[in-house]
Amino acid sequence: MNVWAVVVNWNGGAENLECLGSLAAAGLPAGRVVFVDNGSTDGSLELVREQHPDVRVVANRENRGYGHGSNQGIELALANGAEGVFLVNNDLVLGPRMLDVLLEELATRPEAGIVGPRVVYKDRPATIWAAGGALTYRQNLSTLLGHGAPDGAGWRVTRRVDYVPGCAMLVRRAVFEDVGLLDGAYFAYHEDVELCLQANEAGWQTWVVGSASALHRAGGATGGGYNARRKWMMGVNTIWFLRKHGTPTRWARFFLFDVLPLPALWLVALFRGRGRAVLAKACGMWAGARGRRVTAEALQPGAGPFW
Repeated sequence: MNVWAVVVNWNGGAENLECLGSLAAAGLPAGRVVFVDNGSTDGSLELVREQHPDVRVVANRENRGYGHGSNQGIELALANGAEGVFLVNNDLVLGPRMLDVLLEELATRPEAGIVGPRVVYKDRPATIWAAGGALTYRQNLSTLLGHGAPDGAGWRVTRRVDYVPGCAMLVRRAVFEDVGLLDGAYFAYHEDVELCLQANEAGWQTWVVGSASALHRAGGATGGGYNARRKWMMGVNTIWFLRKHGTPTRWARFFLFDVLPLPALWLVALFRGRGRAVLAKACGMWAGARGRRVTAEALQPGAGPFW
């Protein structure tokens, strides 16, 4: 299969080099790697151009977000005949034969439109970050399967899932032709879940291939972990996702498991130094309900009350 990779960067520093190096080690020619830079100011674009001069570069003047940035790379790949597009975060490193194993899965499973590997933490490789995901319409709408669990044989299996995270997602060309590209209006978070949902509704299947692995430093571009900016973004996009896909039952489940527990969650978070993040999530939900979207301007330092 003629596969291309798309890497989106925003001030990713030298970590980009590790990601691109792992793509090269996987046997992917540099001419089939699209590096999309979203107006970085840390010198990371110049560093990539210097050390990976044959990689195709799309340089944006401003931060267009993960969705729009990825779509630029996807469009370039499809225009050049790509039969599959591998979306990969710039803080991810491919494991041994990871890409080969994913391609073999697509070759032997024609009903699969999207596949992804088992993902472990880069700094804790014995711990699962995600082995696929489940769309629950409860807290955060979805959950990463295996998140925080010890890696082991139980996670190294191949099975159908609701979605695979966009940090390492191999998508058939036909999926994009059937359902379109990522919804760039999310800016970041939930667009990967939506693409898998739309693909599944169009008759494609999504599989996690547990024998393939990747190392990931989650949330690097937004500060990582449980921080206010990231939780605000997720709050906003949760509401927009429900605006598109919610039913009375799904809205009720979300309200019961995500909105009602917020006061108690805030009290607990205060003792863990996470109180601002919980408040930011609540404010994000309210912002989404009022029609606000995540934008680069809204994420600037000082643009929000919690960052």
